[in-house]
Amino acid sequence: MKKPELLAPAGDRERFDSALAAGADAIYVGSTMFSMRSAPKNFDFEGLKEICTLAHNKGVKIYLTMNTLPKNSEIPMLREYIENSASAGVDAFIVADIGVLTYCKKYAPQVDIHISTQAGIVNYLTANEFYNLGAKRIVTARELSLDDIREIRENTPKDLEIECFVHGAMCVSFSGRCLLSHYLVGRDANRGECAQPCRWEYYLMQKDRQGNFFPVDNNGNGTYILNSKDMCMIEHIPDLVKAGIDSFKIEGRAKSAYYTAVITNAYRAAIDGYLKNPTDSYVPEQWIVDEVRKVSYREYCTGFYYEEPRIDANVSYEGGYRREWDVMAVVEKCENGYIYVEQRNKFSVGEELEALEFGVKPVSFTVSEILDAEGNSVESAPHATMKARIKSDLVFKPGTLLRRQA
Repeated sequence: MKKPELLAPAGDRERFDSALAAGADAIYVGSTMFSMRSAPKNFDFEGLKEICTLAHNKGVKIYLTMNTLPKNSEIPMLREYIENSASAGVDAFIVADIGVLTYCKKYAPQVDIHISTQAGIVNYLTANEFYNLGAKRIVTARELSLDDIREIRENTPKDLEIECFVHGAMCVSFSGRCLLSHYLVGRDANRGECAQPCRWEYYLMQKDRQGNFFPVDNNGNGTYILNSKDMCMIEHIPDLVKAGIDSFKIEGRAKSAYYTAVITNAYRAAIDGYLKNPTDSYVPEQWIVDEVRKVSYREYCTGFYYEEPRIDANVSYEGGYRREWDVMAVVEKCENGYIYVEQRNKFSVGEELEALEFGVKPVSFTVSEILDAEGNSVESAPHATMKARIKSDLVFKPGTLLRRQA
């Protein structure tokens, strides 16, 4: 059995560090252009070179997103961008545009090519043609069922890898191609600038009755017919493996470093647990399943892996995120009966914190004493990024996250 790759997102250096520490096999990032996420800081060429070196030293790959649809005015910049990215050491380009694909083959033939979900691959005929064009991997459309993916696997070359999203936000439009944001607020979703108007609350208004709003369903909060639930497949690892999926992809380059760390760690633990017990009946330990609800998230579903949109459109009637836990501090070291931390949110004596050390079940403890950087006893750690010590005989690795239930 081929070990599935765990592919994590990183929108900046802090998120990259989180993905690397939490056990990702590969990390996908964006640079300064041609990326479907413009909101994160992303990486310039020097930053890209640095993270490639760090990742490769740990046997982790870096995939660069180049999955926008370039305008004519951007084509003259494309060659240099490709050559610079290749020289930085990226392992693959993620592309959606055939013109970009041909340029990647011409100017960086040593770099693998992955075909983005933006290309909308839903059948083995298209998958094979991309393979013939030089693709090493395809990222399937999110509208496919596991049976659809299995059929693609059975009718494509074995060295063509299949990557699928297993966790994160889903888009109401086909494989993420949407005009709503561009039309309503002038931010083009196909160029990484989506304002997510599909998550907004809508009412119906009749033209001659300005200001009179009418609900279009029976929900008192209005309608969210465009608002999709989040995908979560952590309890279905055996089915993903049996379908022939080579890479399990987590959505979220615009999400926080905490989100990246927690979700990557959870799927790392779930995959490793399955590899130790590769049976159809495998389910992760409960603490692993619980982890995916300790970040900001929308109501979860299994996407369209098991049911078609006409059966269940996976619509969420919640406009915002559920947020039930907050990170309080990051462990720097443990010695002489103290946990040395850098604060992230205010926490106080008497509160119960939970320590998330990557790869192991979280541990809870009560804060009995806090000392500030000068060694003074304080009732709380209220200042952003302040250094503090928590009295405890517990020992955690550097980078362990301390969090509290909201």
